Amino acid sequence: MPAVTADPLTLPRLSAAGAGPTRPIRSVTTAPRGFEGEGFPVRRAFAGVDLADLDPFIHLDQIGEVEYAPGEPKGTPWHPHRGFETVTYMMDGVIRHADSTGGGGVISNGATQWMTAGSGILHIETPPEEIVAAGGLFHGLQLWVNLPARQKWVDPRYQDIEAGSVRLLASPDAGALVRLIAGDLGGHHGPGGTHTPMSMVHATVSPDAQLVVPWPQEFNALAYVLAGNGKVGAERRLVTTGQLTVFGPGDTITVEADRKQESRAPNLELLLLGALPIGEPVAWMGPFVMNTHDEVQQAVDDFQAGRLGTIPAMHDAPSDDLSLQTDSPLD
Repeated sequence: MPAVTADPLTLPRLSAAGAGPTRPIRSVTTAPRGFEGEGFPVRRAFAGVDLADLDPFIHLDQIGEVEYAPGEPKGTPWHPHRGFETVTYMMDGVIRHADSTGGGGVISNGATQWMTAGSGILHIETPPEEIVAAGGLFHGLQLWVNLPARQKWVDPRYQDIEAGSVRLLASPDAGALVRLIAGDLGGHHGPGGTHTPMSMVHATVSPDAQLVVPWPQEFNALAYVLAGNGKVGAERRLVTTGQLTVFGPGDTITVEADRKQESRAPNLELLLLGALPIGEPVAWMGPFVMNTHDEVQQAVDDFQAGRLGTIPAMHDAPSDDLSLQTDSPLD
């Protein structure tokens, strides 16, 4: 899981000095496994968690980690989105994207694509031909972030956050590497621009090390274990790969890595998320996240009438297959 790597001894230190109490644990859940798109494996990190505890986050998939043989890498068909943002973070591997506006590009090894679907867009994600031919390691995340009602109708847009622009920090003892992708953390600023105030962090905690992260009181707080074993919160609750912790109120998030880790996951790898809740009704079906059921039905009607866009005549995606995917909340 290389993502963006650096020597923590050379990085600015993240300090939680003077912060208040560590956030207690509200819940710990284990992500079920499933398949998405054309058959790539996922862990559905938010399954079973109340949306009120996640707001404004809607959905989180851990994609892989999987080692594909030649010919095995999978993608998605063309599909629509409306009313929210998708955040795709690739730690290992390469994926290509294209959309109905004619945009497109490649996300790889530590890069993030932040797509604001807004009023509506058609989109596809698929591994490049050379990756399909060669196979290889594939590991990423896709996060869905809700938009407030006043911003659900903004024009679609992209932010491409290259690996080199991620803000890198270290814990005070340099036992943890902190990658700040979006938001503010202890006076440091990540490159991602967000509609709703939030923070997104990928942390690597060395065995037997502790990471104490200052966290805004008005934000909720989530920690998802990408790999490894450790402890979280004031209670030092044991957590492992595929588990999500929802924290209660407080000023800091505390995580610790176990002294002994598995050989395939030598460190504790965590995604830390938090945001200012929107506090609005959520009506959600498949690729549409709106405020009312009537708005969702309007999105379905608009998609079927071609008002969410059309597949470009010329594009780099391998097919023209189009799917609504209303039976699944996944991208």
